[in-house]
Amino acid sequence: MTQQSSPRRVRLTSHASTTARFPVRWGASDPVARGPVIAGPPDTPGRNAIGAHHGGLSVYRAVAVAAGGLDAAHVPDLTDTAPTDVLGPFPGWTDPGALVALDPWGATVAADFEDLLAEGVRIQPTIAVTRSRLRLPEAEVAIALGTLEPDGDILMEDGSIAVTKAAIEPVWHLPGIADRFGVDVHALRRVLFEQTGGMFPELVTRPDLDVFLPPVGGTTVYIIGDPARLRPDVETGAKAAVTARVHDECNGSDVFGSDICTCRPYLIQAVHGCVRDAQAGGIGVVAYFRKEGRALGEVTKFLVYNARKRQVGGDIAAEYFNRTECVAGVQDARFQQLMPDVLVWLGIDRIARLISMSSEKYDAITGAGITVDERVEIPPESIPADAWVEIEAKRAAGYYSSREQADLSRTGRRMDP
Repeated sequence: MTQQSSPRRVRLTSHASTTARFPVRWGASDPVARGPVIAGPPDTPGRNAIGAHHGGLSVYRAVAVAAGGLDAAHVPDLTDTAPTDVLGPFPGWTDPGALVALDPWGATVAADFEDLLAEGVRIQPTIAVTRSRLRLPEAEVAIALGTLEPDGDILMEDGSIAVTKAAIEPVWHLPGIADRFGVDVHALRRVLFEQTGGMFPELVTRPDLDVFLPPVGGTTVYIIGDPARLRPDVETGAKAAVTARVHDECNGSDVFGSDICTCRPYLIQAVHGCVRDAQAGGIGVVAYFRKEGRALGEVTKFLVYNARKRQVGGDIAAEYFNRTECVAGVQDARFQQLMPDVLVWLGIDRIARLISMSSEKYDAITGAGITVDERVEIPPESIPADAWVEIEAKRAAGYYSSREQADLSRTGRRMDP
């Protein structure tokens, strides 16, 4: 008979009994001084972070282990997985208050911790950088209309767009997160523990662990143009002009073209603007955040759609946010305070053109010390008929400014178009 191995016994998490082999010194000058981020099951050797890699998808990993399709002790082979482009380091990487929601060194663990990986320490990247092409039918239309011109470098004759893209998993430094929101770190840890159904007991039992990999969606950054342009010119010290959009996920519009919002039209406008400005010597950045339905989820979003369309008087701007609040208890859960970390990670301290009129995004970006020269509004002809309710509601609530409103708020006087 074949003897089956007994299942591993994993002790329940409790208070720390030993000093961590790899203490995390957030904001240190280099990755080795900072220390690796090691997450996973409680018995993971060297573990110094709460949570698991891959966010909510870690549950699927658990199912794969339970079903016998994955060895729980598997250590990733990171051979040839290095980034295609070197991003950073930039000054914000060593400012513990500037970056609190991601690990700036997360793309280079294979090189930075080669010796530890050879020992079998399970250190995983939280950032991956690669190159690819985007194929958007709108780009092909723009080429046919002459509003985009292929150059064979950034934009190809077939309409494909060359990009460098980075996938980023969230890595939270809990003291920094608490400071960012102006709350007590112990209260934050307690509420995180309670509101996740007690999923992460170490939030309250292990105050020595300051790093948390939350089960939330990550971010994908699309860089259009040479990523080296993010660095200052070695001779002049000047930096390339940045065109940027920070975009929150909207699967219905972004992927399937739903016409009840402006998400895909604004996203396409941003990509086209990034292409044109990169061709002119600048660089384009689109940061795509997984925050479906204002971070309330797609189920909540669809429930609100039904409520809006069935209310007496029809779908009107005056009731737009009320219906969301009735269903979800809050108008918006995205909390843009963490969003600028991606821009800081890229070394961006000035945005020449921000393809957004969101007041909350603008305030978060400028609050992080990033200068915005111009905000670019979506043209009226790009707004679907059913999306005007959203636009007017956001304007009335102060979420969304028109170009004229933005000029007035910046200068105190009306500006010519």
